[in-house]
Amino acid sequence: MRQIILDTETTGLEPKQGHRIIEVGCVELINRRLTGNNFHYYLNPQREIDEGAVEVHGLTTEFLADKPLYEEIAEELFNYLEGAEVVIHNAAFDVGFINHEYRLMGSSHADMGSWCEITDSLHMARKMFPGQRNSLDALCKRYEIDNSQRTLHGALLDAEILADVYLMMTGGQKSLFEEEHSTAAAFKPKAFDVNRPSLPVIKANDYELKDHFQRIEAIKKASGGECVWDRVDQPAE
Repeated sequence: MRQIILDTETTGLEPKQGHRIIEVGCVELINRRLTGNNFHYYLNPQREIDEGAVEVHGLTTEFLADKPLYEEIAEELFNYLEGAEVVIHNAAFDVGFINHEYRLMGSSHADMGSWCEITDSLHMARKMFPGQRNSLDALCKRYEIDNSQRTLHGALLDAEILADVYLMMTGGQKSLFEEEHSTAAAFKPKAFDVNRPSLPVIKANDYELKDHFQRIEAIKKASGGECVWDRVDQPAE
């Protein structure tokens, strides 16, 4: 299962007014795990950036002057996203801008929904938490996800944070980027009481064993032949 978490930054709010994409940031998940196969570009919009937009993302015309144009990275982005499930917070905004960029090129890719599956995490959050704030910052606070580095919006950083949020929303995985901690290193054994009485051992009877192995077979069938409890031979009939 390949999923791409995507975010963009733009010169303003409305592509119909000539605003353009100035940053694209994506992170890739395969089977809900970060692969490191990210996609990130700053782009030269060939126009001025609204002051209000600069206050949000901090990207200036001067900084973007030597960056590639959208058409220079358009095919690479299409190949990266094609066929994946693309998760976007407030998808209508980003998809509208991406479609607009391809339309300006006269490209056949100007309908993003026709070449990838689009999932709107804002729509999901509104269904899960009706009547509450569901901005990315609000969701980070709700799920106790550290977004302290997010002093300004940035497409790649926001995509990384959204990946964390999305995993929490859809399955409860706490963090995409935390390493698994060794339980052995944190384990502190208690002293063994040598004087405690022996514990009784009660063995399963034939009926209980048969019922147990029938349940194991049912689990194996449901899981495609894998079952971690299938470690001993079944009793002979």
